[in-house]
Amino acid sequence: MTNNDCLRRIRYILDIDDTKMIALFALADQQVTREQVSAWLKKDDDPDYLPCADVTFAAFLNGLIVDKRGKRDAEAPKPEKRLNNNLIFTKLKIAFNLQAEEILSILTLAGLAISKHELSAFFRRTDHKHYRECKDQILRNFLQGLQLRYRDAEEDEIPFSWDQLERPD
Repeated sequence: MTNNDCLRRIRYILDIDDTKMIALFALADQQVTREQVSAWLKKDDDPDYLPCADVTFAAFLNGLIVDKRGKRDAEAPKPEKRLNNNLIFTKLKIAFNLQAEEILSILTLAGLAISKHELSAFFRRTDHKHYRECKDQILRNFLQGLQLRYRDAEEDEIPFSWDQLERPD
């Protein structure tokens, strides 16, 4: 998956507008313009499409973590120069404050079942003997599951009214 694909999906999942996108970048000390954000969100075949660099997308993910979890006392993390699916997955796990069981249920929502051991391999250090590279399919299914959990669930909810309950005679 490209950084632009992930950026578009995260924006849709969280229903983020351009102003909020710019604010998320700012939380990671990255200044971007509305035109840049717009160009990153365009489809690949659009003439105004601009690829989102790894360091830029890492800054967005760091800003998302700060927005969702709060600023840490320590110095803000510097955005990575090179991203891979494992780092993206890890940053999303941190931002949404997800435990292994929750991630597994999100993946199951998207129709992908993996074991807890397979999942933990994605979050290991690269030099660990049980480290496993996160393929595009895993990340795509995780983002799809997040969409089903956070975005589509809100749209499916029917407003509740106490008048809808039947009263006993």
